[in-house]
Amino acid sequence: MFDDILAAIPFGIFLAFTIGPVFFVLLETGATKGFKSALIFDLGVIFADIIFIVLALYSTNNLIDKIEDDPNFLIFGGVILVVYGVISFIKTSKSFRSIVKEYHKVQIKKNEYGKLFFKGFFLNFVNIGVLIGWLIFIAAGNTITETKQGLYTFVITILVVYFLIDLLKIAAAKRLRSKLTPRLIFKTKKIVSLVILGFGVLLLIRGIFPKGAERLQDEIEHRL
Repeated sequence: MFDDILAAIPFGIFLAFTIGPVFFVLLETGATKGFKSALIFDLGVIFADIIFIVLALYSTNNLIDKIEDDPNFLIFGGVILVVYGVISFIKTSKSFRSIVKEYHKVQIKKNEYGKLFFKGFFLNFVNIGVLIGWLIFIAAGNTITETKQGLYTFVITILVVYFLIDLLKIAAAKRLRSKLTPRLIFKTKKIVSLVILGFGVLLLIRGIFPKGAERLQDEIEHRL
């Protein structure tokens, strides 16, 4: 069991620092809304991860091949992220006054925590790459561990390490809150919206032009 935990720790660290929409929104939420809000958002992210883990554990072995071979999954996720990014950017552009009010707000309403939880879940769940990542992690766990119990320990450790590092990221982002002005928060939200939009466009490109994306990736890896 101890060996399974040690083997899983690097995977958890890698997952925690994987750059994606969730990474940027988590930091933005921690910096602009505080620790508790970012924690609720992250719990939504973790809930989506748990669903992916269940799917990965009890799916057929060729599920990852089906996902990678079917570009519709990437196109669907890309469209969702692009639409979300555009709406978020437009909404932010028209909401400077509400950002000022939120900046001076002492408490956040409970129903807003529900929105944050769903936001974390949604952003993670629509990214099909997260499911593929968990399928790969579990496949690696099957080769590292010797029992089903060992595999469960391996996966749970990844999730726990991932969550603990997220808490550190939130705490670090929260320290910036005192230095953020409403104008800077406004600009940060717009940048994060554009980042989400960019990830959506990348998924669309990979889905619409799969061969071109593979050639580009091979060329980049060859140059590196």
